[in-house]
Amino acid sequence: MNCQNHGENATGSKCCGCVCHKMPGILVALIGLVLLAGNMELMSAEWVGRIWPVLLILIGVKKMCKGRCKCCHSHKAA
Repeated sequence: MNCQNHGENATGSKCCGCVCHKMPGILVALIGLVLLAGNMELMSAEWVGRIWPVLLILIGVKKMCKGRCKCCHSHKAA
C-alpha cells in the first residue's frame, strides 16, 4: 500500500494523512507556542501556567485512544 491509501510507505513507516495522527505533533507545537508567548510576555505567566498542562493532558488522552480512528481500523483489517 502507498501513503494515499493510508498504508505504509516503502520504508515501512506509517504515513497516513488522517488528522488524528497529526494531533500529537500539533499539540506539542502549541505547547511550544504557549511557552514562547509567555517568554515574550505576549501572555501572562498565569495563563501559560494554566494552558500548557491542559495541552499535555490532551496529548495523553490522544495516546490512550491510539488506533481508534477509521483509517487505523481499515488498515488492520486489510
